[in-house]
Amino acid sequence: MPKTAVSPQTSAEWHAQAAELFPGGVNSPVRAFGAVGGTPLVLRRAEGCRVWDVEGREYFDYVSSWGAILLGHAHPAVNEAIARAAADGTSFGAPHPGEVALAEAVLERMPVLERVRFVNSGTEASQSALRLARAATGRTKILKFEGHYHGAVDALLVKAGSGVATLGLPGSAGVPEAVAAETWTLPFNDFEALENLFARSGEMLAAAILEPIAGNMGLVPPEPGFLERLRALCTQHGALMIVDEVMTGFRVARGGACERYGLQPDLVCLGKVIGGGLPVGAYGGRKEWMDLVAPLGPMYQAGTLSGNPLAMAAGRAAIDRLTPSVYERLEACGARFETGLRMIFGDRAVVQRIGSMLSVFFAAGPVRDFRAADASDKAQFAKLFHALLERGVALPPSALEAWFLNLAHDEAAIDESLTRFEAAWKAVRA
Repeated sequence: MPKTAVSPQTSAEWHAQAAELFPGGVNSPVRAFGAVGGTPLVLRRAEGCRVWDVEGREYFDYVSSWGAILLGHAHPAVNEAIARAAADGTSFGAPHPGEVALAEAVLERMPVLERVRFVNSGTEASQSALRLARAATGRTKILKFEGHYHGAVDALLVKAGSGVATLGLPGSAGVPEAVAAETWTLPFNDFEALENLFARSGEMLAAAILEPIAGNMGLVPPEPGFLERLRALCTQHGALMIVDEVMTGFRVARGGACERYGLQPDLVCLGKVIGGGLPVGAYGGRKEWMDLVAPLGPMYQAGTLSGNPLAMAAGRAAIDRLTPSVYERLEACGARFETGLRMIFGDRAVVQRIGSMLSVFFAAGPVRDFRAADASDKAQFAKLFHALLERGVALPPSALEAWFLNLAHDEAAIDESLTRFEAAWKAVRA
């Protein structure tokens, strides 16, 4: 179609033009406002813990690029690292020192990894980890958990959370039944169902994959002992345990959820934070499994832009600044935010938080699985969402998505955000 004669000025105008170019006017379904109604914000810039739309309106940002931004938007050290790398070339299609530097930083902070392979997204990481598990075991069946999202991988778009749940899809059109049949699903935190499946069919499983802290059905932590029991059952039955730390890796602790919970998985999927805001993913694990990956072994996986210099430089600049004091500060600000939200909502909502990740569910009690998350009052969340937008606070546009703080959310930002939350909640209840 020809370009419009007049340049768009508002988010609505930009979205109308985008709708003529992209499916639904977006390049990822979670950016649409399908779950809350209205027109998506079109953003022009970001800095620290704030974003600005094309109309110049300013918002406190609790999306943080869906968890990828931990230091804060447009962090000077990350921007400088990107500029230096770009001056030497944006892509080589060949090995370079930057990928070695980032890999060393990742492995030093996450000792459960002995080898790592960089890819371009969390989806690629999950897809590759599944392929590797099947190559390692000679089995085909995969276990995942309801509401856990591991990227747009055919075999894992079965009872996934995030955008799939938001759009009300049971899986996805285009995924063959034969592929979906290779994936078994269980409720998260259900010990009895877990024991029964392994007792009945554990010897058929190539791997079990899960988010150690679910973030794609809102934030849902693991029940005490659940992760450890899954690890023991995988070991007992010869299946690989794959921990998807795309969200949690280097966010909930210096060594991710593996450090926080003392986990020893076979494979780990990473993304988000390790790219410093640029597209990146990685999968890694024990040497005996990673040595099966080409060119050493028979499991083929490749990517022209994998380990590209810009993402490697941005990731190293970000990770180098994630000191113990950073996590102390994130914990303190997260706790301040959680306490304030609990005071505002009282018994009308449940606030669940781990570190700098949190969610507010309009539910009667703690949310421990996808069914409880999906049963929360999503209409009430939508009202709050728009009341907050009017007052300059941007949340993920779905009740089934975690919120993310970054290091720029200091006490002043948290306190001002809470003031706006209180005003929004009064307006919603009026």
